[in-house]
Amino acid sequence: MCVVMTIDLKTELGPSNLYTSDFYAWTQEQAELLQAGHWNRLDIPNLVEEIESLGKQEKQELSNRLGVLLGHLLKWEFQSASRSKSWFATIREQRRQILKLLKNNPSLQPYLSEAIQDGYEDALDLVVRETPLNYSDLPQTCPYEQEQVLEGTFLPGQPLESDADFVL
Repeated sequence: MCVVMTIDLKTELGPSNLYTSDFYAWTQEQAELLQAGHWNRLDIPNLVEEIESLGKQEKQELSNRLGVLLGHLLKWEFQSASRSKSWFATIREQRRQILKLLKNNPSLQPYLSEAIQDGYEDALDLVVRETPLNYSDLPQTCPYEQEQVLEGTFLPGQPLESDADFVL
């Protein structure tokens, strides 16, 4: 005869222990406690940490997307002979996702200038990693105005005649 023992993690472990031993179970427990209005049983310190972390993730996503966008704008400008539909599509996609992120999180708007600076450092790394260009070949500060970065039709440098397929 086989006896199956189950462990009730909620009673076996306190909220803080559950947080470190089974994060998913902790999130489910905290959601249940919130829905039931059991405020005194909530794991407040860890809830605060997780909520702050969610906000930081949104800021980081903005910087990351700007890094990819700026990297492709630099490649577009400084590697004009290698322009491709892939680069163009990446520029469009990142702009669209950045604008969506800003629309869904309008409080990130004041952070945009700083995020462009942070993203530009990553953009330089992307360009150096993916092209024959070196850091010394590229501007050390972002050469694009904030409006240009987000403008759907802005492409740096003179478009080539063969780029007609890329233009919106």
